[in-house]
Amino acid sequence: MSGRVGRVERTTKETSVVVEINLDGTGQVDVATGVGFYDHMLDQLGRHGLFDLTVKTDGDLHIDTHHTIEDTALALGAAFKQALGDKVGIYRFGNCTVPLDESLAQVTVDLSGRPYLVHTEPENMAPMIGTYDTTMTRHIFESFVAQAQIALHIHVPYGRNAHHIVECQFKALARALRYAAERDPRAAGILPSTKGAL
Repeated sequence: MSGRVGRVERTTKETSVVVEINLDGTGQVDVATGVGFYDHMLDQLGRHGLFDLTVKTDGDLHIDTHHTIEDTALALGAAFKQALGDKVGIYRFGNCTVPLDESLAQVTVDLSGRPYLVHTEPENMAPMIGTYDTTMTRHIFESFVAQAQIALHIHVPYGRNAHHIVECQFKALARALRYAAERDPRAAGILPSTKGAL
């Protein structure tokens, strides 16, 4: 892998996770967490963000999917932060609105160095998508934000189908992160902050 690359290995008594991400990739994805729908969402993140992404997680799925999903998101956030490097010359801010049939997701991101999450989605969603607990969606973003150290606002004003509601969030996040992390040709060598630090 070449370009701005992050690689994180995270091992606990509950999971073993390896994540590699190249922010300057072409959307090549190789993901295996053992949670089918989660793999599908991470595939969306890589392909729509044009990130080359490899994720290999071996977790305690005999208990449930929680630790596997959470620890993967933590490692992904840490790898993303590592890949960003010094953030010199990037756009810093990104936003995207993505429809998926009856659902709509609006995502805005600031690669600020300050972790903060605002997340809203329709209530009373179906509790499960395959083996994926839909209450984990917010927790994925919480975990990712904590390690990536970014501000992330996700709003789903409407939607009926749980699969669509979750998927449009990941697609919009992918695009927003892509736009924010891209190099700004007008700001080469410039850190996009009046503070002098991000």
